[in-house]
Amino acid sequence: MKIALGIEYDGSSYHGWQRQSGLQTVQEQLENALSVVAAHPVTVSCAGRTDTGVHAIGQVVHFETESQRSERAWVLGTNSNMPNSVTVRWIKFVANDFHARFSALSRRYRYIIYNSPLRPAIARHAVTWHYRYLDAERMQQGAQYLLGEHDFTSYRALGCQAKNPVRRITHISVTRSSDLIILDVTANAFLHHMVRNIVGVLINIGAGHQEPIWAQQVLQVKDRTLGGVTAPPYGLYFMEASYPEHFEIPAQLSGPFFLNTSI
Repeated sequence: MKIALGIEYDGSSYHGWQRQSGLQTVQEQLENALSVVAAHPVTVSCAGRTDTGVHAIGQVVHFETESQRSERAWVLGTNSNMPNSVTVRWIKFVANDFHARFSALSRRYRYIIYNSPLRPAIARHAVTWHYRYLDAERMQQGAQYLLGEHDFTSYRALGCQAKNPVRRITHISVTRSSDLIILDVTANAFLHHMVRNIVGVLINIGAGHQEPIWAQQVLQVKDRTLGGVTAPPYGLYFMEASYPEHFEIPAQLSGPFFLNTSI
């Protein structure tokens, strides 16, 4: 049978999602825990791989097994075998043609900037701190140039292995809530470092170093070296993936208070 699950994780202590020899990753923690419950080795696939330090609220994963367990047993058994930084939020038996990555219609990320002269202590790994004032309205203006389908070569990592740099952004917004600046972006898929590079460009615009149209100019040159600095991973969250309705994948569950700010 095939099983889908939704997981939440604090990525600050992991070397990203993907299993890597000798490094602690989210995939390794999850597969090890599922293997204990299943009583056989389990390999998982996810909706979108995340980098070192990046978090997730609604990551979707699937795996296959012949072991018979209830949904409750899968959730409780898996969580009891994982560190507190990774949590299974739900599990669902799905059709054999479901695939966490290839069945996804879109992915949504959120990036949180703490914009204050004083650095945060408690939330230092949950947000990215920027001490100079940022104009969220200018950032919002710049972000709108990225809507639609474009070649995002200028916004992907130099080492990105994707064969096609074309992606379609269907929603992007920048808002301010007190000292928090919140970027929300939804696309059919994302390139390596794409969101963090978008944030790097928008920070330059918000700080007044560039005009909003610079976001479009960076897009058009199709040269990563002419873009902004890659923003830090802290503050980046994989929020959710959407799927065709017939798979009946649960909607994203609520996360920490600062992630529930309306968009």
